Order: sequence, then structure tokens, then C-alpha cells
Amino acid sequence: MAAQDKRPGVRGPRGPGGAGSAPRSGAAQPSGSRSAPLSPFQRASLPVLAFLTGLPRWLLIIVLGGLLFLGLIQTGPLAWLGALILGFLTLFFAWLLALSWPAISPTSRALRAVIVVALACATVLKALGRL
Repeated sequence: MAAQDKRPGVRGPRGPGGAGSAPRSGAAQPSGSRSAPLSPFQRASLPVLAFLTGLPRWLLIIVLGGLLFLGLIQTGPLAWLGALILGFLTLFFAWLLALSWPAISPTSRALRAVIVVALACATVLKALGRL
């Protein structure tokens, strides 16, 4: 397993280089392909991204999956709460899509946009009481 971590291009749990690499900094550094200065939107998003980057990945997956589950199962008098949770998830994923838009391929853009649109549709259906 240690031989796999030393291969170029293999990403470990703490980024390239595995556990021996330097800790991540709080601010995102522009890559070589991205020489333009950060937009005000990107600059305003840095503190939130730094916080999310510091969280364990499994925790973020569990929380987002749990929110999706809770949003979808709310029915009856609590359907408004489900719509609110799904709306929050839609905004969160749309925010991530907007931040990553310049750096991802057109195929990735399309797939991520489909997810945001599907969440938005589920939010509207939940708010109307049809989901």
C-alpha cells in the first residue's frame, strides 16, 4: 500500500503525498492554469470553503446525505420544512457549481447542472405538496 502512495498522481486522504504532506492552508491558492485574480464572489467564499475543507470528508457526506433524506421524507404538515431543507441543498450545490465553473470540463458542468436542476424541481414539488 505504501508503494501506491508514492506513485505520481495518486491522491491520498490528505492530498497528494499522503499523510507526510504539509497541512492544507486556509486560503485556496490559484493554480498555474488560473492566473486571473479572484472575483469578489470567490473572495467572499474563501472563509466558507476553508471551513469546509477543514472538515473530514466523511462528515460532509453524512451531513449532506442526511439533509437530503430528511428533506425528502418530510410530508404532511412538515412538508414546508422538507422544501426548506431541499432549497438549502439546492443553493449549496448551485454555489459550488458557480465556484467550480471555470475549472471544470463542459461534461462536468452539464452533469452538475442537472443535479442542481433536479434538486430545484424536487424543492418546488415538495413545496407544492406533490413529493
